[in-house]
Amino acid sequence: MQLDLDQLRELLASLNQTDISELNLKGENFELVVRRGPDGTAQAAVAQQGQPPAMAPMMQQPVMMAAPQQMQAAPAAPAAPAPEPVAPPSSTQSWVEIKSPMVGTFYRAPAPGEPNFVNVGDKITNGQAVCILEAMKLMNELEAEVSGEVIEILVENGQPVEFDQPLMRVKPA
Repeated sequence: MQLDLDQLRELLASLNQTDISELNLKGENFELVVRRGPDGTAQAAVAQQGQPPAMAPMMQQPVMMAAPQQMQAAPAAPAAPAPEPVAPPSSTQSWVEIKSPMVGTFYRAPAPGEPNFVNVGDKITNGQAVCILEAMKLMNELEAEVSGEVIEILVENGQPVEFDQPLMRVKPA
């Protein structure tokens, strides 16, 4: 069984619109479990073949998890729609944050000893790789969704990152 990221997102979005409280999905090399608790929070677990799933509590926002060789990244659906931000971003804000789409480890370069994808002061374009996020031994290149100048890198190389954690700030062009 193979699922791509879009198929998994559709499945989890559909589940979010039902009252189903638990989903178990098994493939040749993985098992995905999503459970919705009575308080509306969700838990997700991914296990490799032959290992019991490890449950991880989640807040209202999805967490990206990956299973080896079957899918690149699998978001666990929130039990309820994400709450609205407390305060909308200021219209005078002169930068845009590049945020982590998954839980993983942040790497600035494609391999040890190689130059960084980007440094502070570099100009980037939409679609340009800016870092690698490793999740369950899968290396995922993160591409910029904005063109501009990198004004700040907020995470150290090799540091673990959470879903939606700001990684960089870019001054849009």
